[in-house]
Amino acid sequence: MGLLNKIVRANEFYVLLVIVAVSLIIQARSGQFFTPNNLVDLANAMVVPGLFAVGTYMVLVSGGIDVSFPALASLAVYAVTRYLVDTGFQGSIIVPFLAVMILGALLGAFNGLFTSRLAVPTLIITLGTANVFSGVMQGALSSVQIPKLPPSMEAFGRSSLFTATNPKSGLTSMMPTSFLILVAVVAIVFFVMRYTMFGRGIYAIGGDESSAIRAGFKVRRIKFWLYVIVGVIAALGGLVRASMMGQMHPTNLLGIEMMVIAAVVLGGTAITGGTGSLTGVMLGTLLIVIVQNSMILMGIPTFWQRFALGLLIIVGTGISAVQLTRRRKRQRLVAE
Repeated sequence: MGLLNKIVRANEFYVLLVIVAVSLIIQARSGQFFTPNNLVDLANAMVVPGLFAVGTYMVLVSGGIDVSFPALASLAVYAVTRYLVDTGFQGSIIVPFLAVMILGALLGAFNGLFTSRLAVPTLIITLGTANVFSGVMQGALSSVQIPKLPPSMEAFGRSSLFTATNPKSGLTSMMPTSFLILVAVVAIVFFVMRYTMFGRGIYAIGGDESSAIRAGFKVRRIKFWLYVIVGVIAALGGLVRASMMGQMHPTNLLGIEMMVIAAVVLGGTAITGGTGSLTGVMLGTLLIVIVQNSMILMGIPTFWQRFALGLLIIVGTGISAVQLTRRRKRQRLVAE
């Protein structure tokens, strides 16, 4: 009975109910939602926003907000891809991955340096660094679209784990190999957040930074390395996006931050920090992806996607505010 109450109280349970309800409505309207190829398409569409959502979840849990990750990912991937194309690179996909991760870590360290040293809201800092990253890419690097990627990146973008076929229409969809990257990143971050002192420190800082300092957590160090890790994850997401598209568009990712933050908050991560789970993050991301992808399936004009996304942001923020109010009430009752 205690377990049942815990499940019913969890935010993830209600997000799952919404996903089931929306899925049934779409199935009733289109008759195509639960077809194998559509389910694979949804998994495919989750890869990039899912990677970004994992990094965003870590930052939100720490009590911060990062809006620079699309610009960071764009700069890291563009710089590496431009260099590889200009030098006629013909080697393994491992090289682009390592190069992008290193550059993502360096750009993340730039964020971490300011957020760990300055008593300024992280939203303001990352707004600034986002403009710095975009300025470097568009100004110093004179970014233009790169229509042809190195062969190994193109091959990785086309590679798949299996192909799903719609038995009625004959339409096929491929499960991309990059889905394994999402699974691996989720598994690693789950372990870090659940079983390491670094992960516990992130939760502690988001709950109450002063208490975290008194408890012995090295807050500055944790914040710095947090943004380094988030930089690596964001750069991975950017490389996966470019490889799957078969081209590098320097501004393609810019503006995705609101969708990702909405997905994370919808999944139950408090926008004020201290609480959240990766299960909720993945469910929130899935809900956003279902709403966006299935509007096309149902023949709804695409401009309604922005309306739906805005509504989900409002709902997600409202849920976060209610959770915060309840938590503060419980804390007051315990104190009394």
